[in-house]
Amino acid sequence: MSIDPEAECAASLDEADSLKNFRGRFLIPKAADGRDAIYLTGNSLGLQPKTTRAYIEAELDDWARLGVEGHLHAAHPWLPYHEFLTEKMARVVGAKPIETVVMNSLTVNLHLMLVSFYRPEGRRRKIIIEKGAFPSDRYAVESQLKFHSVADGLIELAPRDGEATLRTDDILDAIERTGDELALVMLGGVNYYTGQAFDIEAITAAGHRAGAIVGFDLAHAAGNLELRLHDSNADFAVWCSYKYLNAGPGGIAGAFVHERHARDLERPRFAGWWGHDKVTRFLMGRDFVPLEGAEGWQISNPPIFQLAALRASLDIFDEATMSALRAKSEKLTAHLERLLREIGSDRIEIITPTDPQQRGCQLSIRVKDAKRGLFDAITCRGVIADWREPDVIRVAPVPLYNTFRDAEDFAKMLKECL
Repeated sequence: MSIDPEAECAASLDEADSLKNFRGRFLIPKAADGRDAIYLTGNSLGLQPKTTRAYIEAELDDWARLGVEGHLHAAHPWLPYHEFLTEKMARVVGAKPIETVVMNSLTVNLHLMLVSFYRPEGRRRKIIIEKGAFPSDRYAVESQLKFHSVADGLIELAPRDGEATLRTDDILDAIERTGDELALVMLGGVNYYTGQAFDIEAITAAGHRAGAIVGFDLAHAAGNLELRLHDSNADFAVWCSYKYLNAGPGGIAGAFVHERHARDLERPRFAGWWGHDKVTRFLMGRDFVPLEGAEGWQISNPPIFQLAALRASLDIFDEATMSALRAKSEKLTAHLERLLREIGSDRIEIITPTDPQQRGCQLSIRVKDAKRGLFDAITCRGVIADWREPDVIRVAPVPLYNTFRDAEDFAKMLKECL
C-alpha cells in the first residue's frame, strides 16, 4: 500500500501536537458528504465548545428554580457573574484584573473609550488610524470627530505603493511627524483584511513620546496573539469574543484600561449604574461614584447567557494557555504558508507578512484573476473559509481545533480548483 507523503507529514505533526486533544472539545460543522468540514474561519466566528450548552442551561435552570433570587443564590450568582471571567480574560490579553472588564459589544466599548480618551484641545486634535481599518472603527472615529466639531482631523495610514501592508517604521514616522497635533493613535492589533499584526509596544511608545493617547481594537488579536497589554503601556483596548474566543455570534465584548488610569475618577465618561461603586450601589444615590479600574466604565448589568458562553471558552483557554496556543499557531500557520507556496502558481500571492511577529494565524491569499467561483468551488469540497472582495481568500488555522491535516487538505483542494 502506497502512503501519501503529505498525509504522513500531517499525521506525524498532528500526533506530536501537545494540544491535539482540544479539538475534540469543539463541535465541528459537517461537509455535504458527512465528514468534518475544514473550518478555517475562526477569525470570523469561532467554533462552539461542547460545554457551552451546559453552561447556558445551568443559568436557565437557576432562573427557572430561583427567579430573581438567582442574582445572589445561583450556582454562579448573577450579580457578580462578570467577575468570574475577569482573571481568565486578563490572562488571555496580558493584563491585570483591575485593567480588564467583560461588557457590551466591541464598537459600543470603543465609543465609551473614545468619550474618555479622545479629548481634543488646542492644536492636539488629530487621530491616526489605518486606511484599511475595519469599517466600524472608521465610522466610530469619524463620528467622534464630528461630535467634537473637528474638521480634517483624520489621518489614515496606507501602505506604500505596490505593498499590501504597513511598515512599522512608516507608522512611527507618521506619529512623529504629526507631533503636537496628535491626540489619539487608534489602530487594530491585527488588520482584518491582510492579517498583519502591529507592534503594539513600539506604536504605544511612539504615541506617548508625541504626547498622545494610544488605543487598539483587538478584535482579531485577542485569543490569537500572545498579548501583553499591561506591559505595552497602551492606554486602552477593546475586543470582541465571537472570533478566536469562541463565545458565539454576537458574544459579549471586552475592554482594557491601563492601571495608571484606574483611579482617575475625574476622567470624563458615560456613566451607568453598573459602573457605580459596589458598596453604595444599592443605596440608589443621585451622585455617580465610579468603580476603580476598567469596571468603572460599565453602564448596564451584563447578559448572563452570553457571559456563560464566554466562560465556557475561557475555561478552555486557561487550560491550554496562550503561550502554548501561540507556539502551535506559529508552527501551523508556517506549515500552511509553505504548502501554499509549493503550489507554485503565479496566480497566488500571500499578502500577510511572512514574519511570525507580524501576523497571527490568519493568511490572506490574493488570487490573480480570481472570481467568486473559485471560492465556491473550494466551499463545495468541504472548506469553510472567507472571501473578501475583490480577490482575497482569508483562512485562519486556529490552534485550538485546527490540525496540520486541515492545512494540507485545504492546500491540495485550492491547487486542484486553480
